[in-house]
Amino acid sequence: MSALLATTALTVSVAGRPLVESLALSLAPGSRVALLGPNGVGKTLTLHTLCGLRAPAAGGVALRGDDLRLLEPRQRARRVGLLLQEQEDPFPTTVLETALMGRHAQLGVWQWETAEDEAAALSALATMDLGGLAAREAGTLSGGERRRLGLASLLVQDPDVLLLDEPLNHLDPSHQFAVLATLKRLAADGKAVVASLHDPVLAAQHFDSALLLHGDGRWQFGPAADLLTAPTLAALYGVAFAAYRRDDPTAPAVMLPTPPTGDGISDPKVTPLHRRRGR
Repeated sequence: MSALLATTALTVSVAGRPLVESLALSLAPGSRVALLGPNGVGKTLTLHTLCGLRAPAAGGVALRGDDLRLLEPRQRARRVGLLLQEQEDPFPTTVLETALMGRHAQLGVWQWETAEDEAAALSALATMDLGGLAAREAGTLSGGERRRLGLASLLVQDPDVLLLDEPLNHLDPSHQFAVLATLKRLAADGKAVVASLHDPVLAAQHFDSALLLHGDGRWQFGPAADLLTAPTLAALYGVAFAAYRRDDPTAPAVMLPTPPTGDGISDPKVTPLHRRRGR
């Protein structure tokens, strides 16, 4: 079976400067990839390139074995979907109408939404804990609610590959975990998920693989358990990381950045994580 998404010597550049060089990526059904790197290394541009919003400087992208550039827009939207880092509402729509926009990829040119399409949108809103806001104007939502509405619209679109640019942005911890659980379920159903994050702990706990971008052309891709180590993260972010464990020796280590010392900015003390029995 062809990979849901594969790249061949893909290079992403800006102003003539390569940010990602000769990327070789192959995503099978069930893939969950955390995209990590400092600000400005090309995470957003890479996601835009993978879905065809911008042309690569070199190389190409294939969706189910077909060259992305040769797919007509509706075909492409059925195979790959993108959650933008920032969502805008160019005209007033309700929450339900906004979610239904994701359904256009599944409809014919002159086909209107059916009751089944509306049911799919309502189900997606419920999944994103927006079930009671269907009639509300989308422009009145909070930042976190708007983020979840963007995810709901992508669920309604139902592509093979979901490219998510900071999907946890603006979300409180409860909704972060709910979104992560939804992504795990989608992968179990045969989708592929790539999500840019700024939290290596969540990346290690909720994703199988990691793609690290250094911003100078270099990249690393592999199992999250192998890549997300203290030395690798320190080299990626330019700040020291240390491994901490709870009392349970079988629990995976948590990689946390350690505060800088000697500059008077922060306290150098870091308390290891411990959990008392019975608490």
